[in-house]
Amino acid sequence: MLTLPCPNCGAPVTFRSPALPNRVCGHCRSMLVRSDGGVGIVGIEAALPFDVSPIQLGTRGRFDRRAFEVIGRVRWSWDDGSWNEWLCLFEGGVHGWLGEAMGDFMMTFERPLADAGSAELDRIARGSPAIPGRKVELDGEELTIADAREVACIAAEGELPFTALPDWRIYSVDLKAASGRAASLQREGDEAWFYDGRYVKLAELAPTGLRAIEGWQMPRYG
Repeated sequence: MLTLPCPNCGAPVTFRSPALPNRVCGHCRSMLVRSDGGVGIVGIEAALPFDVSPIQLGTRGRFDRRAFEVIGRVRWSWDDGSWNEWLCLFEGGVHGWLGEAMGDFMMTFERPLADAGSAELDRIARGSPAIPGRKVELDGEELTIADAREVACIAAEGELPFTALPDWRIYSVDLKAASGRAASLQREGDEAWFYDGRYVKLAELAPTGLRAIEGWQMPRYG
């Protein structure tokens, strides 16, 4: 853990993991990047729009018996809506993403695309379009391409493994299986990232430190 002054406003900013070199200053919303030479500013984040998510920075929970804390968020949008990707830091420094879209939650972890052994995903990663409804085999299990579209970053907050400035655009592909497995591939130019995991219920995570929302009854575990 390393705490340094924001080079723009001087407020203290904390970097908790070498694997998470990006940080949005909570005071002036500068997007900061840590390097061996110190901390630099690469842009200014837009204000996050209001939403009704019960998750917030500092929310804690457990997934597969491992404790985590929510330390970052990216808000993505497409033509018909938007969703949250919450960065969760687990014990031992591992991080995963808690996706939240239309009341559904899914926890995924980055995985080398080569390990997936899927010719279809390799084709998409090289620039071919993904076709919704097409079947993809991963580790002997059949998944279906549920959605594929260009999406844009609206804003971000907290700590992140990458720089997420407003209007950053990527190609996003979502896959799911009848078993509850969830996966996604994100592509920008010649680069692609693959994430693998499963759908979860909020109660399954037993989260604490949830955000109070007017008209929503806070669960006992919250």
